[in-house]
Amino acid sequence: MIRYALQCEKAHAFESWFPSSDSYEAQRKQGFVACPVCGSTRVDKALMAPQVARKDRRAAAESTPPAAAPPAPVAMVSPAEQELRAKIRELREHLVQNADPVGERFAEEARKIHYGETEHRSIYGRASPDEARELAEEGIEFHALPVLPDDRN
Repeated sequence: MIRYALQCEKAHAFESWFPSSDSYEAQRKQGFVACPVCGSTRVDKALMAPQVARKDRRAAAESTPPAAAPPAPVAMVSPAEQELRAKIRELREHLVQNADPVGERFAEEARKIHYGETEHRSIYGRASPDEARELAEEGIEFHALPVLPDDRN
């Protein structure tokens, strides 16, 4: 595991752990790394000094009291937010279990259902922002599935 010091576009500093540097990069590019203060997904690594344990420094550190460093902000989830997240997760699971997965063909399948070319049924999948805009302009009703920050990490 790697601990990174991170900073959002609004200069909020925080830390997070990742299995690897590749995992961090993949999650950041997908917008899964979010600031716990403002929710921004425009996050970059902040400068940080590596912590390397050395035997000759261990003895000196044990005899010298540690300097008081200000604690880094940590995202804490209140019990009420935990309950809300559990309900949202339950809703998402219910929707997914009771709908047909259509993947990248979401916009195409939604149109077929809307215009009566195929039977009415619940579906879920992916649509680009342009496809979603076109569906809305055509009056085709759809909703985004709720995604929680925990699901992205």
